[in-house]
Formats: sequence, structure tokens, C-alpha cells
Amino acid sequence: MRNLILVTFVEPVTEGQEFPRSDWPLHITLARFDINGADAPAGVAARADAPVRAALGTQLTVGKDDAFGYLGSIPVSLIEPSPALQLLHESLVDAVVGLSGTIASPQYTGNNYRPHVSHHGDRRAHPGDAVVLDRVALVDMAPDGGHATRRILHLWTLPEAGTDKSL
Repeated sequence: MRNLILVTFVEPVTEGQEFPRSDWPLHITLARFDINGADAPAGVAARADAPVRAALGTQLTVGKDDAFGYLGSIPVSLIEPSPALQLLHESLVDAVVGLSGTIASPQYTGNNYRPHVSHHGDRRAHPGDAVVLDRVALVDMAPDGGHATRRILHLWTLPEAGTDKSL
């Protein structure tokens, strides 16, 4: 079983980049899931390609601050409602389910999707900030079976943000 996640990064990242699980680059989660098969990442990337490319360049706005998690222990910046972002989220969930993947936390998908950027110490998004959806990535949550790091497996970018990369 592979534990993967599709996100849009708010900070610069590169194909193949690894980072500690406790120190992610700022991002908005699009869909988190488990899926079987050695070729699962390539299948997910193929099914995600069209909706991701259609959404690249979408302008987003950071909304108010909030707190998620147990007793509101995780400070976040909400993303203002965006039909394009909602459509991307739903399309990616459909793509994963179409490959027999299992969505983690399904109670936070579809109409209950609340896009946000979690704060990481002093790194955070601020209300009113503009965010361009220009870096969407498929990330392995346990590369090589280890849970201490995360690895970017596939990165879609706008031409101005870099070059599109494949698995």
C-alpha cells in the first residue's frame, strides 16, 4: 500500500525533492490517499494530468486564519472559495477512486473540503495574500518505506515556474 498526497505548493520545490515530515514547504492539500501497486504513482499522475493542467495558473486568495486538529492545535490560513480549486480537488479525488485508491479523511472531501495552508513556525500565508496555483505535486508520504521524509514524485508547473517533470 502506498500513502500518497496531491498538493499545490506555495513555496518553490523541485522534482525529486525530499524534506522532513515535520518541515513541509508551505502547501495546500488537494487529496490524500492510499493506493496499491508498484505502478500506482504513474497511474495517478496520468489520471491527474488533465485536471491539473486545466487548473494551473488559477489565482487564489488567502482568507482568514483558523485552527484545525485536536483542540485547534494546528494554526492555518484558509483559502477563499474558488470554483477552480474545488473542481481540481473533486477531479483528483475521482481520479484516485477510479484507480481503487482509498481517500484518507473522506469527511474532509467534496463539499467538506476546506483548503488551507498550515503554518510552519514563522512561515505562513497571510490574509489577503495572492497565491497562484503554479506547482502541483504528487508526493510519497513514505519513500522507500520510511516515514521520516517525504519525496516529490511528480511535479506539474507553469512554464514560468519551471519545467514539467515526469516520474
